[in-house]
Amino acid sequence: MYTKESLQALKEKIDLVDVVASQIDLKRAGAVFKALCPFHDEKSPSFSIKRGDTHYHCFGCGAHGDAIQFLMQLQGLTFREAVDMLAERFHIPLQEDEKIEKGISSLQLQDALSFASQFYHFYLQRTEEGRVALNYLTKRGLSLEFIRRFQIGYAPEGGALFLKAMHEKKFSVEIMIAAGLLNKDGDRPFFRERITFPVHNARGSVIAFSARKIKEETFGGKYINTSETQLFKKSRHLFGLNYSRKRIVKEQRAMLVEGQIDCLRLIEAGFDYAVAALGTAFGEGHVDTLKNLGVRSVTIAFDADKAGIEATLKTGALFQKVGIEVEVLLLPEGMDPDSFLQEKGKEEFEKLPTKDYLTFCLLKTKLDLKSPAGKAQFVRDLSLEIKTWNDPVMVHESLQKLARLVQLPEQMVGAQKPTYVRARGGVIAIDPDRVLEIDLLRLLLRGESRFRQTVKNYIQPEHFKNPACKKLYNAYLTAEDTELLSVMGSIDDVEVEKCVNEIMTSKLHNEKIEQFFLFTVQKILDRKWLEERQAIQQEMRSGGRSDDELLELARRYSATTRPQIK
Repeated sequence: MYTKESLQALKEKIDLVDVVASQIDLKRAGAVFKALCPFHDEKSPSFSIKRGDTHYHCFGCGAHGDAIQFLMQLQGLTFREAVDMLAERFHIPLQEDEKIEKGISSLQLQDALSFASQFYHFYLQRTEEGRVALNYLTKRGLSLEFIRRFQIGYAPEGGALFLKAMHEKKFSVEIMIAAGLLNKDGDRPFFRERITFPVHNARGSVIAFSARKIKEETFGGKYINTSETQLFKKSRHLFGLNYSRKRIVKEQRAMLVEGQIDCLRLIEAGFDYAVAALGTAFGEGHVDTLKNLGVRSVTIAFDADKAGIEATLKTGALFQKVGIEVEVLLLPEGMDPDSFLQEKGKEEFEKLPTKDYLTFCLLKTKLDLKSPAGKAQFVRDLSLEIKTWNDPVMVHESLQKLARLVQLPEQMVGAQKPTYVRARGGVIAIDPDRVLEIDLLRLLLRGESRFRQTVKNYIQPEHFKNPACKKLYNAYLTAEDTELLSVMGSIDDVEVEKCVNEIMTSKLHNEKIEQFFLFTVQKILDRKWLEERQAIQQEMRSGGRSDDELLELARRYSATTRPQIK
């Protein structure tokens, strides 16, 4: 939670043109700056910013917002990530609220990790010990330009020189332990005798390292990663995301690989939508990270060996479960993306065939599908897995596809008519009340300020059912203006922040936006009106009421007329 004063200072310093121009090609036309809109496909510029204005607007798709909204929508950043990125860009120190317990700050950890990355990178290139590792990398086909672009480094066997360099820069033992650069006892470096790959956050700041040994005698596993810290949660962070985020958000797809070099090789070759997990298999946290970026499909490009196939099946199930379509890249046996790109090149990689998840399961099953028992077991296992998936449409369609793949009637694999509720924009699986409230907040926070007075006239915080939505709406009503910094300046609530992240990273359909705004407001008013009438009816049915009481209830019922927006 940052103080209102520091957020206000940031708000005053932000130059929207500077922010937008750093992300897209912005051209000046008199008092207006124009560009091709990054939020929809177009051939002539309709995205514009007036000189001195704090909001952009697209006359093609209706996209509208301030600098924070621009970064959240374009790069899939969270609210805090966008605020921190802007604070760093415009050199505004954000002061933490004094009510929050002080400790080692994130900035101190980032400074320590950034310097450590520079040290490792220098050590790799300029020392005798580092040259051994450099030779290993060049033999793997990594050029010096590649090594420098991705800041690959080497952590020395001994720790004396590293510790001396860190102490000279005034980094205490406590800071180095908190950053994961020293072991918990603080008596030796965590990374030793290993090639280092820096892990970055959305702003490009180093938050952790993944490190690979090149000698069998080096203690520990082949790869080790920074332990979880204040900055780094390996169950959620994805390696390479800082390089791939923009394309992933734009195209709503990602490529998943196993190794760090695989990931960087793909990014270097132009497949800059690749990511890898860190020191663990892909898990639900990683799935959530990509889903929050708007990803609708993933291509799994794991190693073509036994372990890679098993990992592909497990990872594919996780993504299919939440409604993200899975394709599997069919690499030649024994190869990985790195070795294939080196040997065959980019063009051949693009030609590699893929199979959808269910077909891949069929191809890789160990069961004998020619025998009735084997086929029955395969269908039973896979249909049970499919039925655990969250999206009812995905379940229904996948069961139908399974039936076609194994050439059985749909009833035999349990493909029943789905039960789901269709609504604007897709399927509502849970909490339609929250969906309605998010719709309204999306229009208010991402629409133009012209909606503000109308909604104030009709909708009060008590109209909201979801606590986080209610809190966000109350902040919107009391804020000085509709800019996100003003609205969020007084809030320190994880659930509210989740709402904001969901609002800013989802698509806003701007066709007939005013009609949809009025429709949404009316639905919320109708919901409240119907609830009041139902409550009165319940009282009337409850029994034990006198005739006078029942008459009064009837009058109240008649008086609750449906509110209409004028």
